[in-house]
Amino acid sequence: MRRVGLLAVVLAFTVTACGKGGAEEEPAKGSGEQAVKTGPGASADTITLGYLPDLSGVFAPNGKSQMEGANLYWDAKNKAGGICGRQIEVKVQDTGYDPQKAVAAYQQLSGDVIGLGLVLGSSIVNALLPNVQQDQMFLNFAGWTSDILPSENVAIAGTTYDIEAINAVDFLMKEHGVASGDTIGHLYFEGDYGENALKGSKFAAEKHGLEILEQKITPADQDMTGQVSAFKKAGVKAILFSAAPPQAASLAGLAASQKLDVPIVANGPGWTPQLLTTPAADAMEANYFVVSSMAPLSVQSEGVTKFLSEYQAKYPKGTPSSNGSLYAYAGAQIADAALTKACENKDLTRKGVLDALHSLTALDTGGTVAGTLDFSDPASPPGSLVYIAKVSKDAPGGLEALGEPAQAADAEGYSF
Repeated sequence: MRRVGLLAVVLAFTVTACGKGGAEEEPAKGSGEQAVKTGPGASADTITLGYLPDLSGVFAPNGKSQMEGANLYWDAKNKAGGICGRQIEVKVQDTGYDPQKAVAAYQQLSGDVIGLGLVLGSSIVNALLPNVQQDQMFLNFAGWTSDILPSENVAIAGTTYDIEAINAVDFLMKEHGVASGDTIGHLYFEGDYGENALKGSKFAAEKHGLEILEQKITPADQDMTGQVSAFKKAGVKAILFSAAPPQAASLAGLAASQKLDVPIVANGPGWTPQLLTTPAADAMEANYFVVSSMAPLSVQSEGVTKFLSEYQAKYPKGTPSSNGSLYAYAGAQIADAALTKACENKDLTRKGVLDALHSLTALDTGGTVAGTLDFSDPASPPGSLVYIAKVSKDAPGGLEALGEPAQAADAEGYSF
């Protein structure tokens, strides 16, 4: 018994020192049905997921909305019995959209979770990825940069920013008269998000004889006066936007005041319905579009209808968002599918969940994400389709879908 007690102390010290949750547990011995193998973040009655949203930085409105969607899904799942006879527990740490703060937040919760149900931001994921890979965890990425490929640890809900941008250019040429020889402005964040979208716009522009006028900014830049003036001087026929909602409001409002009456097409993170409460609301309704794999809430699919009904019941005064609460809801659907498959495989270790994720080849989210999702090849995004939506004050979430999800022909020839 002294040896057992000493061993327990040593193991406890090791877990505390390394912060990785310790060695994986072996399945229980005995007759009957084979026990489920477990590891960090999985006990006999609980599965714990970590969430690292931005609750205080530039994407805070989306981050708060995302936690509504996550809690909505897991509360309902727990009421229905959970997964593998276990309740789902969610542990949350705010990153403030700051990579250094995110690393510290990860260290706080990493030893206690089986995987990360949501991490918001490309720069955040890149800062965490070495530790996530070492810990063999899956990570649901609230972002869509293809620069993260081919990491087998990262799950993306749909396609990537560069593919979105290729589809945006295709939309502008087909629906808004942009033609060879024209100039398109591209306002984007420095770093993995904006610069990944820029790769897509430049690829499409080269194919069609277009010019891209680049305007690079940082999250600290709030006033887009100089950028709008540059676009107006160049006579741009349209603007692509790959930044955050605060910059979107400034861009749309200033473009309207300077009589720059051109369509603006944003990647998914460039929209939140709270923009409709700003002075730029009318300008956005007139000229602002969003391209994303996440379904606009006007879509009458089974998954979106179910989400909206549950959301309105739980948050009667809330504002649902396709890139916020619906994204996290869809991310929870992905995590649910991977955890359920891991349970069927009798392996609720971190590696077991990763293997289960990559066995999903045609995950149907009921339309919360465009198309079906194939996670078998980490070198390719799991989806290829996008929605184009227009801002509308009358639509749930502020976006009205323009047709069914599709993929531009140019995107089929794009190499990651």
